[in-house]
Amino acid sequence: MSVLRMVYLMLALWGAIHPMYWFVSYMRETGTGLSGLIDAWYVNASTTGLTWDLTIAAIALTIWILAETVTRKNWLALIAIPATFCIGVSCGLPLYLFLRTRPVT
Repeated sequence: MSVLRMVYLMLALWGAIHPMYWFVSYMRETGTGLSGLIDAWYVNASTTGLTWDLTIAAIALTIWILAETVTRKNWLALIAIPATFCIGVSCGLPLYLFLRTRPVT
């Protein structure tokens, strides 16, 4: 495995673990669960803007993944879509780049 692929994989793991730590910490602290976390995303203009920024980036990434998957026939790369929407762009993008740079047979 190339150094670049290892960097992508490490970023995907970091992008899955680090944000999730903060999400779980917030939910434990407030006791509100997932609905309270989602409500917090829209608590003010700053968080709402960031939420929309990440949502638009996730949609753009999804379109790119779909377009390239059809062209390259790299079907495994489709797992980056649920990773993007269930975990976040910080996991989905480097995961897709990791999967995209593997040799396709």
